[in-house]
Amino acid sequence: MTKHHLSIEKIGGSSMSRFSEIVDNIILKDQDHIYGRIYIVSAYAGVTNDLLEHKKTNQPGIYKLFEDQQNYPIKMIRLQESLYKLNETFSDIGLDVKEANDFIGDRIDQAINILRSMDNVLASGYVSRRELMLAGRELLASLGETHSAFNSANILKNRGYNTTFVDLSGWDDSRRLSIDDRIKDSFAQIDPFSTICFATGYTKGTEGIMREFDRGYSEVTFSKVAVLLGADEAIIHKEYHLCSGDPLIIGEKTSDPSVIPIMMWPTNWRMWAWRPSTRKHQSRLKSKISPSG
Repeated sequence: MTKHHLSIEKIGGSSMSRFSEIVDNIILKDQDHIYGRIYIVSAYAGVTNDLLEHKKTNQPGIYKLFEDQQNYPIKMIRLQESLYKLNETFSDIGLDVKEANDFIGDRIDQAINILRSMDNVLASGYVSRRELMLAGRELLASLGETHSAFNSANILKNRGYNTTFVDLSGWDDSRRLSIDDRIKDSFAQIDPFSTICFATGYTKGTEGIMREFDRGYSEVTFSKVAVLLGADEAIIHKEYHLCSGDPLIIGEKTSDPSVIPIMMWPTNWRMWAWRPSTRKHQSRLKSKISPSG
């Protein structure tokens, strides 16, 4: 009997924005290995920056408006409109734009109502402002990943594949589950060898994933899913190689892929860099280091 090989794979925001190439170069590249793969996806490029703040420049986003009790609903409606336009760009690769717009539009409308309720609770003075701010920050963060994960599952479904949207955001779920328990609960009834899973990079949990890791939360979700599901392999797909600096900031010619930090990787974990322009994968981690060294 053939042993199933489970792979957990993370796709970042810049790559998600070029999803047609992700489909061709990663998801459907190997027709013999389409299933048995769980994709942990980030929000499309720039979306989390708009929701929270710019990751590199700290330019304030919607969260700051909420924190200062300014007119954040208007900003969220504008974001909703921009996501509708973004959805249109995926129509030619299979996205049901109306269905996608209905999904994210409903999520944003509900988020506005929840944040307004938080405003009222804050005004009462009976709760901790810090805790409510953290809750609002997590709520906003979840919107980007639910949007991209839903779209991904929808696109592949409309192209004839079995897909599952795995919403780890805990939307409309009042149960107080830890991050680990929510992941285990969400995947409990899913057979990853009969469906392509697209899971949100954000996971709701009682400990607060952003309280501990802030903008690094998608990597935490990725690693926890891999461990809790007993993955045979975990892969991070990157648009650029590991190198001495961000090529988008210091330039491709300046960044040096030979100068990388020393990291501890589980023996069966890999990192891939892929360049959409060349339509090729290039492995950059040639050696594998066990946790024990």
